[in-house]
Amino acid sequence: MNRKEFISTTGQLIIGFHLLPFLCCTPSKGGAKIARAIDSNNIDAWLKLSDEGKVTLLTGKMELGQGIRIALKQIAAEELDVDLSRIHIIIADTEHTPDERYTAGSASIENSGMSIRQAAAEARYRLIRMAAEKLRSPFTSLIVNDGLVLDPSQPDKSISYWELLKGKAIQGTISGNAPLKNPKDYRLIGKSVPREDIRTMVTGTSYYIQDLRFPDMLHARVVRPPSYDAKLLSFPEKEVAKMDGIRKIIRNGDFLAVVAQEEYHAIRAWEYLRSFSKWKTGVLPSQQILFEDMVHRSKEVKVVEAKGDTNKPNLTTIEATYTRPYHMHGSIGPSCALARWSSKGLTVWTHSQGVYPLRKSLSDLVDLPEESIHVIGVPGSGCYGHNGADDVAADAVLISQALPESTIRLQWMREDEHCWEPYGSAMRIQLNGSLHEGKISYLETQLWSDTHSVRPGGQASLLLAAQYIHPKRQAEKNGVSGGAYRNAIPLYNTDSLKVTAYAFQGPLRTSALRSLGAYANIFALESFIDELASRGKQDPASFRLKHLNDARAIAVIKAVCNKVNWSQRKERKDYGLGLAFAQYKNHAAYFAVIAEVAVDRSRKTFKLTKLTGAIDAGQTINTDGLKNQTEGGMIQSASWTLFEEVKYSADGIQSDTWESYPIMRFSDVPETEVIVIDRPEEKPMGAGEAAQGPTAAAIANALFAATGQRLRNLPLRANKLQW
Repeated sequence: MNRKEFISTTGQLIIGFHLLPFLCCTPSKGGAKIARAIDSNNIDAWLKLSDEGKVTLLTGKMELGQGIRIALKQIAAEELDVDLSRIHIIIADTEHTPDERYTAGSASIENSGMSIRQAAAEARYRLIRMAAEKLRSPFTSLIVNDGLVLDPSQPDKSISYWELLKGKAIQGTISGNAPLKNPKDYRLIGKSVPREDIRTMVTGTSYYIQDLRFPDMLHARVVRPPSYDAKLLSFPEKEVAKMDGIRKIIRNGDFLAVVAQEEYHAIRAWEYLRSFSKWKTGVLPSQQILFEDMVHRSKEVKVVEAKGDTNKPNLTTIEATYTRPYHMHGSIGPSCALARWSSKGLTVWTHSQGVYPLRKSLSDLVDLPEESIHVIGVPGSGCYGHNGADDVAADAVLISQALPESTIRLQWMREDEHCWEPYGSAMRIQLNGSLHEGKISYLETQLWSDTHSVRPGGQASLLLAAQYIHPKRQAEKNGVSGGAYRNAIPLYNTDSLKVTAYAFQGPLRTSALRSLGAYANIFALESFIDELASRGKQDPASFRLKHLNDARAIAVIKAVCNKVNWSQRKERKDYGLGLAFAQYKNHAAYFAVIAEVAVDRSRKTFKLTKLTGAIDAGQTINTDGLKNQTEGGMIQSASWTLFEEVKYSADGIQSDTWESYPIMRFSDVPETEVIVIDRPEEKPMGAGEAAQGPTAAAIANALFAATGQRLRNLPLRANKLQW
């Protein structure tokens, strides 16, 4: 049986990545096959039952370490009433899974999870109806135990899902009316089921796209310019062609790449080309004037929110400006992709967060019909947000086009990853507000930001490679990005409120980084709320609570305060607690966090010692998974807040190594604790990015409590304090 027959017959393609070679990813000799239309309204778009007693789930969402594999399996197993061991899952594959655009915005469970829940409930309902007819039993009397439909009043009467289907697919559309299981009867949802991939990652077993190997594979490297807008003048083609193992040198406009039999040979050639190629370089503006430029060079303004009397300049009692530098994703594994071009089509293996949008972009880039492109999602090491995943896939495709019938493996170098990925935008946030009788009467926010999302989404011009080969197709970034003012509108009650966003086209390439603008907006807003509380000589927790009506918001704040015994805390020299809160996107998970900071004046330094959080994400699917996501968000936010900043000069990006772009090391990681407030009767809400903003503000507020000094410019480094 060949690969195509295997998939179409059994529907049990298991993407587990446990062993090499990656058999499930092996390219068929004919290249990509014609894509089939997948109707997401059909049950079989989301799940399939084989005649061997297995269930295969299909999701267009990508596994990025957030644990959706196990969570989606729990959802399906729960609604189908089958054992978890029966469930396998296919992720992000344009030949097999629905088009769910991007895995972004903490929406995998809200979107894909709920689609799978509805599909599973519909399948269970239809199968029980079929069983009732076969067993001649009343529909309402039947129960299901691991896929076996039983009539308790007649123990000898039973039939399995698989006997009912006899190898055929479940027919029908998802009506949305099939009864869902009562949360009181849950066996799996809300439980901490271990993730299968954790052991694989911890033991270093092959799992990521960086581990993927094929027998006929060639290795490639792309030679990047020394700076933005540089033009390639010449390169030592003859010298490199004579080097060991070199298969091809490719130049397409300003796109320069080398292909070799072995990776070592490709890297040697890359180093030589990098050293002796000549470029006409561009010049970047000074980093010192970045935040001034934001004010003077903003292109567009948008009033995001305005209520009450917004013309109250005389009532302003406090004003503060906060800044966030450019941040990079800092993916541990450099971006990687594999591509194979044949006469029948193109196959691409990628860790992109959107396999369908990437397919459309690649179609535009190389003028190949989408139906002839097969894009397969494979997890990437440290991949999240819009990092280099789409760009490296485009690079690999251009190279494979020049070497048809060979599988090209391209991995970026560390310098490529640090210097050429799209960063999270630098931001400036200015707040002013006033108090009246101890409450906020007026609050105004003005924020400046570059765009927070230029994912290709079908436009080849947004791919890095396209800007080398089609420089005239570069897309201008205009307008106020919605991600820029994410979480800029507070949940707190105010008499008057105004939020204004300004679009700024900055000097560096930017796009989606975890939580988009919410990180900086919450850092600024929650720091400012603390400043208002301090000005009013009020307890920061009590001050927040009296401005909130949302019972769930109040609950997470009270939960975390109770955990650290906030109301009984005593002032200690050189030690501080800081509180912050937000509801991510104002409609996703609620999160409150308290940071603990200890100051060492003799060494003129401080240390973040503990982070305690409380999260309400509605119905919890996997408790341990939710804690993992929240703890990871807290630690990453702490790293951004205390250490990270992209440095650049007129010559280009200076943060090109881990030494020049330090991230939090193990010795700096604080103790973390997360309280989960599970609400089984509520809908699940996005939680993956909920911790980013509140954690930053909590650290700043704790530092103020410990030192009496307010740092408003990220990162919060000890050398910014007055000792």
